[in-house]
Amino acid sequence: MSLSAPIVIDTPRLRIESAAVRHASLHPAFFARNREHFAPWEPPRPAGLETLAYWEGQLERAQAEFAEGREARFVVFERGAAEPQLVARANFSQMFRGPFQSCVLGYQIDRVFEGRGLMREALAACIDFMFGELRLHRIQAAYRIENARSARLLARLGFDYIGVAREYLFIDGAWRDHVLVALNNPGFDSAAFAATGAPSS
Repeated sequence: MSLSAPIVIDTPRLRIESAAVRHASLHPAFFARNREHFAPWEPPRPAGLETLAYWEGQLERAQAEFAEGREARFVVFERGAAEPQLVARANFSQMFRGPFQSCVLGYQIDRVFEGRGLMREALAACIDFMFGELRLHRIQAAYRIENARSARLLARLGFDYIGVAREYLFIDGAWRDHVLVALNNPGFDSAAFAATGAPSS
């Protein structure tokens, strides 16, 4: 499939789109209103995170890297909302092919949308795309030990426990331990991959 064309995924409650420059104007307010909400879980914020110019540049790069097959970033909206508001983001970065066929998942949800199962609905659809359309073999994720919500969410999505990475990321003023988890693609055609060196089409 062409990764240069916009991707749209509809679920019962959500519309998920591949992140693009046209979404830049929604990001500054998303990060401003969730500044305290995200603080315990995120690395230090880069300068300009809550500005339009920053996100125009970031999303232009995201479009290019998506087209090159290096990462896949998605933005999530409620279907039928009167005004578009960014509900959540899902990022599949560090996408490596060859014998690895893997990537790393990160995600954020606006605090006002928590507790409704929307992040799970969005991630389930995005994971289906990454496994079904991009045919990756494995997705890894990490969360702070204290992040009970992420622990429950990833367990419900089927991620398996790998272990604890000590002082994994610098977050909220200190190096923080993280739990590592991973999900393997149950439909990955290992025989075809072994024969051709590429995922089956």
